[in-house]
Amino acid sequence: MSALACRGLVHDYPGPLRALDGVDVSLAEGELVAVIGPNGSGKSTLLKCLAGLLAPSAGEVQVDGQPLALLEDRARARCLAVVPQFLPALHDIAVRDFVRGGRYAHFGRWQGPAPVDHGAVERALQAADVGDLAGRWMSELSGGQRQRVLVARALAQEARYLLVDEPTNSLDPEHQLQIFELIARAVADGRAALVATHDLNLAAQFATRMVLLDRGGVRADGPVAHVLTPAVLQPVYGASLRFGTFRAADGAERPSVIPWRRDAPGG
Repeated sequence: MSALACRGLVHDYPGPLRALDGVDVSLAEGELVAVIGPNGSGKSTLLKCLAGLLAPSAGEVQVDGQPLALLEDRARARCLAVVPQFLPALHDIAVRDFVRGGRYAHFGRWQGPAPVDHGAVERALQAADVGDLAGRWMSELSGGQRQRVLVARALAQEARYLLVDEPTNSLDPEHQLQIFELIARAVADGRAALVATHDLNLAAQFATRMVLLDRGGVRADGPVAHVLTPAVLQPVYGASLRFGTFRAADGAERPSVIPWRRDAPGG
């Protein structure tokens, strides 16, 4: 079975600071795995190591049974697409041209985009609901529009695995929902997605599995209902959480978790 996986993954930053400490995580076709955990738990570092943007200090990342470190850049880009948390400052570039940049790994040597590349770009623009923005400059877009364009670029890569880092930061609730719906559609179309997020309730609606990181280690890995429980979360996040359930569109009961004000002294 095709899968993206890491075994015994360790990453040390200078200092030294151990950001990941023996992490085992896998992502298989058809999965939307939410990676949750407090700030500094290692979520972004994990995604960067899985993407090959950081070299692990120990352990290994494999794609479909092959060591990621042995893949050349173009082959890696055909397997893995990254949706970053922040978009670096860009000179003025049109949305369509920015999304087309996701196709670079498919271009022939010394050749520009072919008809198949233009087709992939247009499909990605429509899938991300940004076709009407194709002629706009990236610098003109709102935060929500820019996030959808980032996902469109990743879709245009036609990579099997999407690595998405906190895609709903600074977005209003409607745009947060749209981003998760977009990622879920990509998974339904045959991809797999690993999404680092702080939004436990959005993740509860869409994830097929959750991984809880804390201080660089995996504290839980399993179905959403098994992870979003007081016994699992309170040792990591503290006691200021309230737990409940809601009925999803498919009729299933799903867990919900909200931060709640601590009781005032003497109250």
